[in-house]
Amino acid sequence: MNQSKPLQSIAKEFHAFMDGFESVILATQNKKMEPEPSYAPVLRQGRHFYVFVSELSAHTFNLMESEPAGMLFIEPEGEANHLFARKRATLKASSRHVPRTDDDWEKILDRMETKFGDIITMLRKLEDFHLFELTPRSAGYVRGFAQAYRIEGEHLDEVTHLREGGHGQSRMKAS
Repeated sequence: MNQSKPLQSIAKEFHAFMDGFESVILATQNKKMEPEPSYAPVLRQGRHFYVFVSELSAHTFNLMESEPAGMLFIEPEGEANHLFARKRATLKASSRHVPRTDDDWEKILDRMETKFGDIITMLRKLEDFHLFELTPRSAGYVRGFAQAYRIEGEHLDEVTHLREGGHGQSRMKAS
């Protein structure tokens, strides 16, 4: 998609923003269709994100049982210009369990060890830890008030500025 330079710069900023994090807030759903928020350290490789998580965490079973997952990267409260307009990236993703027998398992864990240190050396020996690959399908990016964007495309580089309705005009039907 051919986009204007300002929208191309938004896509670059969006990716740089996510690259500044070492963990991600996860949104998963259990078998009872109940939401279960959590977090995990994260490694980004190209268009994929990887989390290495324990069976002691509910999100591990949720990711095993259900492919959809949400990811949130959000600016710390203390760094935000305004609490109601914190910079954030939200991603809708599909998840895939990467078994230890997969060719990429060792490579990804080696990269995690480089990023997170010796803790991965210990955790990779524990059989209750599982590697998941999260592949974003679409995303949202909020830079501040009236600066919300939808981001799509295989490489999350197709940006649309969300302007319809605007602040002060509800798009929801009154009940």
